[in-house]
Formats: sequence, structure tokens, C-alpha cells
Amino acid sequence: MFDGILITLQIILAVIAVYQFVFSLFGMYRKKQKTQHAPEKSFAVLVAAHNEEQVVGALMENLKKLNYPRELYDVFVICDNCTDRTAEIVREHGMHACVRTNTNQRGKGFAIEWMLKKLWEMPRQYDAVVMFDADNLAHPDFLKEMNNDLCEGARVIQGYIDTKNPEDSWITASYGISYWYVNRLWQLSRHNLRMANFLGGTGMCFETSLLKEMGWGATSLVEDLEFTMRCVDRGVHPVFNYDAKLFDEKPLSFKASARQRLRWMQGHFTVARRYFFPLLWKSIKERSLVKMDMALYAVNVYIVLLTFLLAALIWADQSLFNGPHFSTLYSYLPVWASFFAVGANVVTFLLAMALEKVTFKKVYLYLILFPIYLISWYPITFYAFFTQNNKQWSHTQHTRVVRLEEVQSKQG
Repeated sequence: MFDGILITLQIILAVIAVYQFVFSLFGMYRKKQKTQHAPEKSFAVLVAAHNEEQVVGALMENLKKLNYPRELYDVFVICDNCTDRTAEIVREHGMHACVRTNTNQRGKGFAIEWMLKKLWEMPRQYDAVVMFDADNLAHPDFLKEMNNDLCEGARVIQGYIDTKNPEDSWITASYGISYWYVNRLWQLSRHNLRMANFLGGTGMCFETSLLKEMGWGATSLVEDLEFTMRCVDRGVHPVFNYDAKLFDEKPLSFKASARQRLRWMQGHFTVARRYFFPLLWKSIKERSLVKMDMALYAVNVYIVLLTFLLAALIWADQSLFNGPHFSTLYSYLPVWASFFAVGANVVTFLLAMALEKVTFKKVYLYLILFPIYLISWYPITFYAFFTQNNKQWSHTQHTRVVRLEEVQSKQG
């Protein structure tokens, strides 16, 4: 019976892995022809900030230079429980500093919910709301691309999240590789298949009428994933805009990275518990592949946990107890199958870098350490499972002051 349970679990994991691999193949091509619309939509650009005096000035300068009529967008920086000069710097750049003090409800989700209520009370109303983090830099055509999608009927849009400091350390390089992979082989593939895309926490655009209709209501540790699930549950499919790029600062050290990813996984467990079964049931009832795909994305954190536990069990059995004492899926398959499975995963990351034409030389040198980054997700997820009820938001400190011109020159 134990053998049967283990084999069944491994078959389920293998089927999901094959499904995700096949999906990724649809990101290998990109449709370059798209309709261009004249600037029409007005935007409220919200920037979530907590003690970001070191980087917020660079973003303010960046947002002044967007290729979009200045009268069609306003910038509002949410200075959330700040104890530094963030608000002062924002005002020096002529932008709106919205000061919020609430030590009981800390975190970006609560800050956004507070800001939206303020926004709805203002005399001027906007067609859409765009959200950035304070450490970001936006491509000059970002709002232009959002305008194109809104004019085409999109209601929720995710831009292309790139890394502004991939050569700073092996950790930032690992983030960069992961994001190039996700943008190309997860996001673009779903966009090409007209599936729902998932939000990434920044570089997001929302139709104002939809936000007013739904309310924000996403106050977990992963507010982006939570809002994605709410959208898909209601039949609203977020879309991906490959050309709307923004550049995000990544943590420099493994410790900071682990702390950030732990918060993500803790929040992911919360969202999985809340949305997996409702979405799965609706996908069966409505015969909806989109809802099924998003249900699998919601439960992905449990898939990672289960993979880790099975791998640890098999390793312990063979290394500590002179196993094997039970069967594994690969014992029924030819030897080459396991090598092919591992090789296919490695190739997809390299393929994504090739397709994205990555030119950062140091990143290729750091590839040798990338497996450590990938493997580290397993213990982080394991620890997150036992600490998932920890709702305390942790701030990731940002210190890398980089201008857009620097990033673009390094990209060639």
C-alpha cells in the first residue's frame, strides 16, 4: 500500500511537470505585430514605499521621463510607516507624497487598500491605476503599452519584470535567470495561448472600474497572487505585456533573499488554502482550462513541498537505511528517463536566456551557482509550511541606486 501511495504521488507530480513543460514551449515565439493606440487613458501611478529614501529619487526622475502626455498621469507615493526622508524627497520632485501611519496593519496590501480609498475620494478620477515599487525603474514606453492594452479591452495587465542589478552577486544573477525564464516561458506562453497570466507584485495595471467593482481586498503576504486568484475566479483574465518593461532591484545576499522568499512562500500557502479547491471545482464544473491552470499555480507551493519530502524520503532510505525498501516511479522507467527529466529543466533556463538575448557576462559565470539557488527553495518552502500562520510583513531593504540609462547600456 505504501508503494502504491508513493507511486501515485510521483505520477501526479510527473504529469504536472510534463504539463508545465509543454506549456513553456508556447513561449518560444513572440507576436511582434500589435495595434498602437494614441494616448487616451489617464493613469494614477501608485508607488508603495517604506523607508526608501535611497532609491525613491531615482524612480521619481524616471517617471518624469515617460513617453506619455504628462497631463494624463499623476504619481502618488504611499509613504507607509516611514521614519526617513522618503516623503520629503518625493515632494522635492513635485510628486504626491501620501503619508500613512498604521503600525497594526503593515505591508503593501494594506497600504494599497488605504491609498485606493483616498484615490476614489479625489476630485480627479483616472481610467486606470498602475502600481510600482519604490526601487523600480520603468521603461519610457510603459504607460504607452498599458494604454494600448486598455484600449484593446484588457482590464488587468502585468508588465515584464526585469532585474536592474543582475551582476551584483550570484543571488541577483539567480533572480535574473529566474525572471527571464518566468517572463518568457511562463507568462508569454500563457499570453500566446490566451490563458490568464499571474500578477508579479509590481508593474501592474488595473482598470479603475474593475477595482471599484471588486475592491482591493488583497492583504496577504502575497497580495499580487491573491488578487490574481480573485480575478480568475470572477472570469477576469489578467494579460501580459511583454513590451511594458520595468526593472526591479533584487536582494544582494543569500540571507536577504531567503527572508524575502520565505515571506512569499508563507503567503503562497495562505492563498493555496483559500483558492485551490474553489478554482479546481469551478474548472471542472465550467470545463475551464484557465481556472484549472490557475488552480495548479495556486497549489504549486504544495507541489514544491511534496517534491522535497519525497526526495528526502528516497535519499534517507537509500543512504541511511541501505535501501531501496520501496519502489519509485523511475524504477519502472528506463534509466535515460531520469536524465532527460533533469536535462529538460536545465535546458529550459538556458533556452530562456538565449531567447531573451541576455548579454550580462557575469550572469553566465554565476550559472554554476544557480542550482544552489533552485535547491534552496525546498528548505525555504518546508520551513514556510510550519510558519505559514506568521502574517508579519518583513521589509526588503533597497540600496542600489541605478539609473535606467545604466541598465539599458549594460543590456546592449
